[in-house]
Amino acid sequence: MRIALATDAWRPQINGVVTTLQATAAELRRRGHEVRIIHPRGCFSVPCPSYPQIRLVLRPYAYVARELRCFRPQAIHIATEGPLGLAVRRYCRARRLPFTSAYHTRYPEYLAARWPIPPRATYAGLRWFHGAATRTFVSSASLEAQLKARGFRHLHRWCRGVDLGRFRPVPAHPLLAGLPRPLMACVGRVAVEKNIPAFLRLDLPGTKLVVGDGPQLPELRARYPQAVYAGFRSADELAQLLSGSDVMVFPSRTDTFGLAMIEAQACGLPVAAFPVPGPLDVIDPGVTGAMHEDLALAIHRALPLERTACIAGASAFTWEAATSQFLAGLAPIGAAARATLPAGHGSAIIGRIGATPGAVPDRRR
Repeated sequence: MRIALATDAWRPQINGVVTTLQATAAELRRRGHEVRIIHPRGCFSVPCPSYPQIRLVLRPYAYVARELRCFRPQAIHIATEGPLGLAVRRYCRARRLPFTSAYHTRYPEYLAARWPIPPRATYAGLRWFHGAATRTFVSSASLEAQLKARGFRHLHRWCRGVDLGRFRPVPAHPLLAGLPRPLMACVGRVAVEKNIPAFLRLDLPGTKLVVGDGPQLPELRARYPQAVYAGFRSADELAQLLSGSDVMVFPSRTDTFGLAMIEAQACGLPVAAFPVPGPLDVIDPGVTGAMHEDLALAIHRALPLERTACIAGASAFTWEAATSQFLAGLAPIGAAARATLPAGHGSAIIGRIGATPGAVPDRRR
């Protein structure tokens, strides 16, 4: 099957959406499917207000139309609700092509954390966006229940996986040598919606370790100088940092899943978190972690848990199983509908996984 995946989030960004799409595309290709990623790289884009690491493509419709006409997909999936996602939605609606979408990011809560935008207004916009999809993919049972309560329909479960070959117990990173125990690691994008101050302001013995980069990092360094800030680390280094820590702390209340939690568990690290969607779907209380509205109490309860149980719990999350769910939810485009996608005369951006990076023209300003 030829599958087009449209996303506003792509390399060089490092986040859960990008990781999920990369792993899914790789597994789809392994199964013999042809995948084209319609992404922002090489397009004219501008920094997202308050989050310059994210680029927003300007006027992407012509690019989207060229890609889809050239590729002639048999299924179209829209991963994000940004400019590229909107352009693909518009293209499909104009030609009555079925498509699926995904609810990866809790934009109402994220926007409300930055600006005085009522979540109900953002949810109304998201219901409009996803209401045109044949199905909207969600990552967990708790998120599905929340969205149903807000009027979202045709929801389909699409869980996540972990690379067990990369995330596994390994020798500790040298950065951790000599640091006071317990080592409490917080991993992820350093941004306001991740609620990292809820962890850093706790009065606890040991060392607080923050791994990741993002717009809030300078502020947190200044406000909480007692913590250790490791910055962005490669996946291999991250496995070393997780393996050498004593507990992972996940203070976010707005994640739809939280890949970092199962990556930590795969390295043998129990997770402490608030009892909210994401942790509720990933943590087995008293086995792979602990949840409580008192985050310090959750940390205290998670610390003595068996690392072998955490590893076993993470093994249930595989990209093979997740990709099977993804395939089961797609909305195939019939032959008659595909006739509206005539072959083009070339493509502005190849966009396939595995394409030679140098072959991608850079028109970004």
